[in-house]
Amino acid sequence: MNREQISQIAHAGHPIKSPLDDNAVSLLLDRALPRGDERVLDLGCGTAEWLLRALATRPHLHAEGVDVSEVSLTQARQAARARGVEERLVLHQREATDFVPSEPFDLVISIGATHAYGGLLPTLAAAREHLAPGGRVLIGESFWDRAPSPAAIEMFGDLADLATTVDRVVADGWTPVHGHLSTRAELDAYEWSCWGSLAAWALDHPADPAAAQVLDAATDARSQWLHGYRDSFGFVCLVLRRTKQ
Repeated sequence: MNREQISQIAHAGHPIKSPLDDNAVSLLLDRALPRGDERVLDLGCGTAEWLLRALATRPHLHAEGVDVSEVSLTQARQAARARGVEERLVLHQREATDFVPSEPFDLVISIGATHAYGGLLPTLAAAREHLAPGGRVLIGESFWDRAPSPAAIEMFGDLADLATTVDRVVADGWTPVHGHLSTRAELDAYEWSCWGSLAAWALDHPADPAAAQVLDAATDARSQWLHGYRDSFGFVCLVLRRTKQ
């Protein structure tokens, strides 16, 4: 079983692939979409859950998503049909760095996907190129909430702390107009859901050739979380506007 299939199983119970609960997602969308008729772009959309939720509650919204995963985009199209929003959603299978839109967007989203551009500031630079005047960016990024262990640094790299992360964004010409720090409850719920879903799948499919592999993956990931980064990892989502247009 490949990494993409394992990820799909892991997120079966947590379709927002970040440590955010449903209330936090709704509030972030409310702050990022004040009118309700915006054009929205998600760079690295995966299964497009952010776009699907925005479309389902805003009948005048139009959205586009970009991702390299055929499996994720197929799932997104199926979900869009089931929710009755497929006519207002366009999905592009390609590298986010290669995407060239026909017109700018009122909101650009990148949640937990800044690696696609090589980091936070390069992602904001890409978002700037796609953004209409007066538009917003909704971005989600990891940070170190406490001093990380060597194992945590090996897993996630040299993350900044929260204050430094926000300072870098502001110095790059952006003003935060809303933010959400994932709580301990959100962070823990996300991890339990992912690795619990994997473990449950393996136990429910003992005859599957991949069962042992999936159970090992769940066990390893849970151990890395509990012993490696649970006490230091943080996640922040920011709604940003350009400081100067």
